[in-house]
Amino acid sequence: MGEVTLASAPRYARRVDAESGTPVEPELARRIAGARPGIDARAEDELCRRMAPRLRLYGLRHLRDAHAAADLAQQVLAMTLERLRAGRLRDPDMLVSFMFGLCRRVVLDMRRTQARRDELLATYADDVPVVDAGASPRLDHDRLRGCLERLTERERSVLVLSFFDDRPAADVGRELALSEGNVRVIRHRGIARLRACMEQPTEVR
Repeated sequence: MGEVTLASAPRYARRVDAESGTPVEPELARRIAGARPGIDARAEDELCRRMAPRLRLYGLRHLRDAHAAADLAQQVLAMTLERLRAGRLRDPDMLVSFMFGLCRRVVLDMRRTQARRDELLATYADDVPVVDAGASPRLDHDRLRGCLERLTERERSVLVLSFFDDRPAADVGRELALSEGNVRVIRHRGIARLRACMEQPTEVR
């Protein structure tokens, strides 16, 4: 499947509507919810495969940016899987409506964030000094390695997967059998401990 563009949106929307005549998504939702406390990876992958193009299309229509549309689709899929795994979706038959309701909320949040960013730039752009990137302090890799080793194995795994492998919280959670929310908590705690370790005064020998 090629990249969905605004120009191809009407034709693509009709093809998606034809595919959705068979109510497969609610059955996938029931399988995902019924897998607790395990994970039905095949059902989750199939749901993402079916819904991701439709969510991206929604993002393109409302955000007019391919990268923002992809971020929207990923965020809504992650939120939906988290809800299904926890058994917190009451009516699987309403899954698609639920996901597009999430889309509307996330789009509003993204627009508010962008509007706030634009407002800050307009207000303070002239007051922000130009920073020479070459003057940034050199990262002490040996010290960073030592601080990483002081973390718990779970904290270290979450940070490595998040920042070195550049994977979203949902993927990290699937890799480590954690909820997406738990990944964020562990990541926040690990970053705080890592920062505290890096900021400790260097011992003079």
